[in-house]
Amino acid sequence: MSGEVQTVVAARSLAGKRSCFIGVGRPSTAALLARMVHNPDLVLVYESGTIGAKPHRIPLSIGDGELAETADAVVSVPEMFNYWIQAGRIQVAFLGAAQIDRHANLNSTVIGPYEHPRTRLPGAGGAPEIAIGCPEVVVIAPHSRRTFVEQLDFRTTSGANTTAVVTDLGVLEPRGGELALTTVHPGVAVEQVREATGWELQVVDEVATTEPPTDAELSALRELVARG
Repeated sequence: MSGEVQTVVAARSLAGKRSCFIGVGRPSTAALLARMVHNPDLVLVYESGTIGAKPHRIPLSIGDGELAETADAVVSVPEMFNYWIQAGRIQVAFLGAAQIDRHANLNSTVIGPYEHPRTRLPGAGGAPEIAIGCPEVVVIAPHSRRTFVEQLDFRTTSGANTTAVVTDLGVLEPRGGELALTTVHPGVAVEQVREATGWELQVVDEVATTEPPTDAELSALRELVARG
């Protein structure tokens, strides 16, 4: 249920938005849910160059054929980055990462020393450019000390434009250049979030509680997941 709440909260953040640049996995699921329930006019943009994609199911990758088949337009990757992203034409970006620090900087490159890492991750892709080119960035990540770290093993992506970090425990937002806990999901205690964070987490004076998912949100999400 915690994963469903996380996806629902991320989807709600797209209500009233014009366009969203998304990756695969939970960010894509949340964006599709937003189109189904909150914002049918939302324009979905994928790194492969598809603009206005309307997939019926969760894409397997950014190269999933259904994205191109259902898109309003397909452009080259250089055009995507130079004309659409760099110029700030896409309003919101949904990003994920293996590590995030208190300033919302992200690591998707390596775990451990760069020269001899314990794990080599998929890498930056377009995330560095996306994060500085989109005016608003929402990060979607699981909340644990493994992900929320005092120091990144590698700084892949700047957190300068991050407006929210949505986790399976709550929502963090920038306050004075540092992430602070502003919302917890139902049944989650503030201390639980603190214990799952690798630094001394700031907490706002009045922490809100997420509105539970509605029947419509849960029904649409489960239908989407069932499609495969």
